[in-house]
Amino acid sequence: MAIGRSKVVVVGTGAVGAAVAFDIVMNNVCDDLILIDINKEKSWAEATDLQHSLGYSGSKMRVKSGEYDDCKDADLVVIAAALPYITGQTRLDMLEKAAGIMDSIVPAVMKSGFSGIFVVITNPVDVMSYYVHKLSGLSANKVIGTGTALDSARLKYHLADVMSVDPQSVHALCMGEHGDSQIIPWSQVTVGGKKFLDIINDNKVRLEGFNIKSVTEDIKKIAYRIVNAKGATTFGIAATTVQIIKAVLRDENKVIPVSAMLNGEYGEKDIYMGVPAVLNSQGVKELVEYHLADNEIVELKKSIEIIKEYNDKLKL
Repeated sequence: MAIGRSKVVVVGTGAVGAAVAFDIVMNNVCDDLILIDINKEKSWAEATDLQHSLGYSGSKMRVKSGEYDDCKDADLVVIAAALPYITGQTRLDMLEKAAGIMDSIVPAVMKSGFSGIFVVITNPVDVMSYYVHKLSGLSANKVIGTGTALDSARLKYHLADVMSVDPQSVHALCMGEHGDSQIIPWSQVTVGGKKFLDIINDNKVRLEGFNIKSVTEDIKKIAYRIVNAKGATTFGIAATTVQIIKAVLRDENKVIPVSAMLNGEYGEKDIYMGVPAVLNSQGVKELVEYHLADNEIVELKKSIEIIKEYNDKLKL
């Protein structure tokens, strides 16, 4: 790679990996994009198809299919590899097979001499991020999971729709497991800088049908509905991943609720979960710890215990 050129490798060119690659190209995120897949014909086909889009995208990127040796000088390696979803599975049901996928990818990446940053998409993402951290030997700040970033985007969109405002005017996020035990800290949600709980109290007629518990469950379950209908969530997670990549490559110091290692926050250590983090060229610069309501702390601790239970099953 030429000096000053940015390089991203996407491992896994299924529906999610291909969508991530397309979003990277359409947003002209890096200089060099490499696609790797166990099915070499698939990675070649996706890379070639993307090359053919460059004439109309305005991008000067170089895109190709490659091998793990190409990871040596990469800034980021995105792990999007996964087995097909089986109807009824939870993200945690995928644990054993997902760990096997990491076993086949991470050592091969590290053997190349890679010293950049991993972005993990593969579910269960909190557990897999922890596993990649352990397998790679990289410092925790260099392993980032997509975590609850997409869930948070779904929540922001929903609340913006309810309030008829731009999603950028909504500050809202999900925390904990990217899965069924995640929480929404409603005490921290604001619209236009005003606490959403106060907005509910001040607009009882307008928001008469709004139910916090129902919205919380809807945000948790919407992914399953999408997957059952189209086979995978693709556009949302691709956009989410690209935001993380851009924050790192462009040293943005941007706060995104990703899966990151706790180091004393909320009284916990040595566990990855969805939490707002400042992302820059070093990966995770620091975590943003909120003063949560007592009931939110209780629910967050429950989510943490579930993640710990599955971490223990990895037998690291």
